[in-house]
Amino acid sequence: MPLPTPSQTPAPAVLPGWDEFDAYLFDIDGTLLREPNRIHVNAFSATLREVLQRDDISLNGVTVHGSTDAAILRDACRNAGVDDAHWQPLEQTIFSRLSEMVHTQREQMEVVLMPGVVPMLEYLAGRGAVLGVGTGNLETIGWLKLELAGLRQHFHFGGFSDRFAVRSAMIAHAAEEARKLAGPHATLCVIGDTPSDVTAAHANGIPAIAVATSIFSVEELAKSNPEWAVLSLETLLEQAINAQTIPAAASSNRKSGN
Repeated sequence: MPLPTPSQTPAPAVLPGWDEFDAYLFDIDGTLLREPNRIHVNAFSATLREVLQRDDISLNGVTVHGSTDAAILRDACRNAGVDDAHWQPLEQTIFSRLSEMVHTQREQMEVVLMPGVVPMLEYLAGRGAVLGVGTGNLETIGWLKLELAGLRQHFHFGGFSDRFAVRSAMIAHAAEEARKLAGPHATLCVIGDTPSDVTAAHANGIPAIAVATSIFSVEELAKSNPEWAVLSLETLLEQAINAQTIPAAASSNRKSGN
């Protein structure tokens, strides 16, 4: 695939090796795309109020970035003082209703791609990598967002939060799915925008790329010790482009006597 023209401003130096893995697990929200009109978040609150019949329950004060839908449900209920014995038997009902509510509003859902997403996916696929998602979204909602963003065709498997409140468990499941496609000894890499993505990757012995395309800066992400912490996917792609074009230009200059 033809690589895009590199920008005039060189990308910050990034250690090599990030593009040499057999498979990649991409987070969705904040990494691949953002959803500015918050259909998912608002539907979550509405679902909780409807199913649990509580007007005082919401996602206010609940950590959303880097969490999972299953963990968000748990934390919202506990913040509102809802006993586990009350909401846990209703978990699947809540998830089904949440998915239904989001899909009903799919025409109103706006998704915006993060910088460099499509060229990056094409670049990695061109190198033979298997691409999947490792996301805190429920499966039906995660695939819907990718479909609306025009990204669905790039991904062949996924790890989702339907059965995993703990992000590291979701990543472990996604890693199993990745190795079914890429081979039992395939090397993997997690790409996400939060320290939780990095922690979940490392809990499974998987390297991580952290991108500062959401609420965390590069400096904040670096504290979680990812193997790579960069501004965006575009930053990584610029390095790949420069690595391929600069040596070629130097070779041309030598041949011409410049």
